[in-house]
Amino acid sequence: MPDTLPTFTAPARAVRFGFHGAPHLAARIVTAAGHHPREVEFVSYDVADPFRPLRENAMDIMIVKCDPQEPDIAVSRPVAFDGRALIVGAHHPLADRDTVSIEEAACYDSFSCPGAFPPPYVWDEVVPPHTPSGTPIRRLHPMTTVEGMARILVTTQAVHVSFQSLDAVLPPHTRAIPVHDLPPAPVALARLRDLELPPRAAALLADAERGAR
Repeated sequence: MPDTLPTFTAPARAVRFGFHGAPHLAARIVTAAGHHPREVEFVSYDVADPFRPLRENAMDIMIVKCDPQEPDIAVSRPVAFDGRALIVGAHHPLADRDTVSIEEAACYDSFSCPGAFPPPYVWDEVVPPHTPSGTPIRRLHPMTTVEGMARILVTTQAVHVSFQSLDAVLPPHTRAIPVHDLPPAPVALARLRDLELPPRAAALLADAERGAR
């Protein structure tokens, strides 16, 4: 009988998982889905152009919040929630608080939408134009990078209405204070609508949705 060559199966490629800020929330989602972080390559994306790596096939799935409406992007059901927080400089009058109200935050200048993205309806979910009582939130300072935001926070009394997960990447002399009267933001996983996911990425997405239920 002729010799037969052994069958070689290439190892499955790691899931390229997009995140913004710090990978802690992404890692929690992976673990809660019953997967090991070793199965995942965490890929950072720029909030000013978040879907470019997905569209250029540099990511398989990515974290999104506030349900962006992009025609070529499919968004999963919520797989986690991210609490709301007020980012302030360490010298700020609210900096020593355990929690803060969004009504109190409206007493201070906040940040405007960073460029053309996210679209205004998404930024309105991140930094509301007004509080539940109707007080306008003054969105005046330019939002650029985390470092640029921090420079403004430590030299003024500005505040940034954001998410508790940002606490993991805050520069020195800033802190995140939980906002107790805004609901947590739903966190979902996004993928290209018309591109079939690799099997390992499809399994992670399905397990994350199932685990959240």
